[in-house]
Amino acid sequence: MAANPSPTDAPISGRHRVAVVGGGSAGVSVAARLRRAGVTDITLIEPSDTHWYQPLWTLVGGGQAPLHTSRRPEGSVIPDGVRWIRRRALAVDPDARTVTLSDDAELTYDHLVLAPGLQLEWDGVPGLAEAVGHDRVSSNYAPEYAPRTWELIRQTRSGTAVFTHPATPIKCGGAPQKIAYLAADHWRRQKVLDRIRIILVIPDPALFKVPAWSQVLEQVAARYGIEVRLRSEMTAVDGDRREITVADHATGTKETIGYDLLHAVPPQSAPDWIASGSLADPASPQGFVAADKHTLQHPSYDNVFALGDVANLPTSKTGAAVRKQAPVVAANLLDVMNGRPPSHRYDGYTSCPLVTARDRMLLAEFDYDLNPTPTFPLLDPFKERRTMWLFKRYGLPPVYWHGMLTGRL
Repeated sequence: MAANPSPTDAPISGRHRVAVVGGGSAGVSVAARLRRAGVTDITLIEPSDTHWYQPLWTLVGGGQAPLHTSRRPEGSVIPDGVRWIRRRALAVDPDARTVTLSDDAELTYDHLVLAPGLQLEWDGVPGLAEAVGHDRVSSNYAPEYAPRTWELIRQTRSGTAVFTHPATPIKCGGAPQKIAYLAADHWRRQKVLDRIRIILVIPDPALFKVPAWSQVLEQVAARYGIEVRLRSEMTAVDGDRREITVADHATGTKETIGYDLLHAVPPQSAPDWIASGSLADPASPQGFVAADKHTLQHPSYDNVFALGDVANLPTSKTGAAVRKQAPVVAANLLDVMNGRPPSHRYDGYTSCPLVTARDRMLLAEFDYDLNPTPTFPLLDPFKERRTMWLFKRYGLPPVYWHGMLTGRL
């Protein structure tokens, strides 16, 4: 499908049939599906001129992929016939059906799709914003830091390496531990693993929410000698002293740990303008958008749909989840536009490619009820496989760029 090379500079006027907020995987996928269904007058609001394939950042941080392969110009992925407004959304008034933009312009819509993603709260942990990118601290959750993660891993030959997971929902919930396994396997191959103390800080009571995969990951962590701190979180960073504070919520105690390498994942939430608006779910501390977990329609506004990381759904926030949500949103939005109730349902499918070594991976796929839903049912999904690693590294990116974003998959 052809794409618009640049955003429109035309004044925003009149009523727009469909407004899509967010030009990431969720917003672009829905826009593409609506165009394929013949919908015209679609406006996509996205301030960035770069589109990132974020699942690759774990492999960038692990030294297994170059950063530039995860990046493309935003204009190259926006479907032909979709108007791109390169401005930031600042507010939505669902009663007036308007979106306020960063230049104080106001866009009026008939139907709204919310997919702005999450914001990274580097200030959510005292000292983290000042330390990340310095003081031997990195994070694969930002493209400017992911290559540094690999630099630090290669430089580390002894000492203490700490990998943390915040106590909020995050995109790609397995990523904080995947980089720990990639680092540990590198150190094993360099024959320095026995000189490095590895600590993995996890806020949950288990390494993974599905018990069968959690048991496999426990074996992986034990294989590398990783100290797993469950029900724990990093609550402060002192970059000058190279120390962190870890709170153990099971015992109510705190511990100061010195580090030689820290891979930190910041807390995450809905954008402030979403969290403070009337479309946010009151039950969500992070301000995620309220949405029916099956139809993805807002419970109070039938012309509003939400998907992707910003939607308050009881499933993991992954690109694979978006791949299943996008066709449901597009089909249900078409139903509403044609005066019908939503007829398509999302079952909570999500997938977490759990890289456990530099050439091995588990593919954890499950639904709302935590039932395994394997794409390849003849393969044991609880076995680490090289073929799955090859699938993540070389198979999934073209599926994303040429299938998912174009509305074909």
